[in-house]
Amino acid sequence: MYEPPPGHEVVFETSHRGEATELRFVLESVGVRSKLQQFRGGWLIIVSSQSADQASEEISAYRSEITESRERRPAVTPVYGGALMGAFSYAGVLMLVALLLGRSTWGLDWWSAGRMQAGLVMEGQFWRCFTALTLHLDPGHIGSNLVFGCVFGLMAGRILGGGVAWLVIVFSGALGNWVNALLQSADHASIGASTAVFSALGVLISHALQPRSGPRESFLKRWSPLIGGLVLFGLTGIGGENTDVTAHATGLLAGLALGWAGAALPADWLRSRRVQLTSGVVAMTVVAVAWGIALAYSG
Repeated sequence: MYEPPPGHEVVFETSHRGEATELRFVLESVGVRSKLQQFRGGWLIIVSSQSADQASEEISAYRSEITESRERRPAVTPVYGGALMGAFSYAGVLMLVALLLGRSTWGLDWWSAGRMQAGLVMEGQFWRCFTALTLHLDPGHIGSNLVFGCVFGLMAGRILGGGVAWLVIVFSGALGNWVNALLQSADHASIGASTAVFSALGVLISHALQPRSGPRESFLKRWSPLIGGLVLFGLTGIGGENTDVTAHATGLLAGLALGWAGAALPADWLRSRRVQLTSGVVAMTVVAVAWGIALAYSG
């Protein structure tokens, strides 16, 4: 048992020198003189008997504040698997369709069969909402959608898992095309994965805006994902002679809605390889079946 000098008391004991040093600085900041004393492998904080009560209160308050701050700290957002595989699959589908289209495989007009034409979609040819996502005008068109789609898709895959993310993106893109068809004239036609690309952006924004535990955030910090997404939409989504702005906007909104639902899925589901694999297979199958119906209908 350590006996402090006459007129002094031990107010804290720890086995960590760093903790003792930190608490000593806390006491010094409020005007309480103290010193450290090593004892049996540990460290003691010693103050005068007159300051002992104040020192104990300051140390207790500081440690309580640190504990509460750690409890309020938001949990680290988990990263799920399959993101890279999802991005590669997306790129593979776009390149495969471009190859088949370029060669007019099976003697079919892939362009006419798969493009999103508002009047035909409203008449019940819903598969065009999916097939149009894989068609592109030229190498520049497909190149930009490959780059942005892989980037946003990779990021979405990290927060939802590759399979679930692309299932959400595919259906969000198709929903965006359907709403676009609903809003446009019957002769309006559009193609391109950009609707799905903006759906992926919507997924990212909706995930970032999910309620978080922790201290109250400022307005700017809370809504910065939405602000950033809208800025990016303005920079990349409304330029170009052949840009379908409405399709980009409806894709973004669909991604926000379905992305919010995806972010609410249980973490156990998102961690499950079976759930991710099944979701990815479903996404690929839906696109393949949509093309099968499109080609059979046009043939």
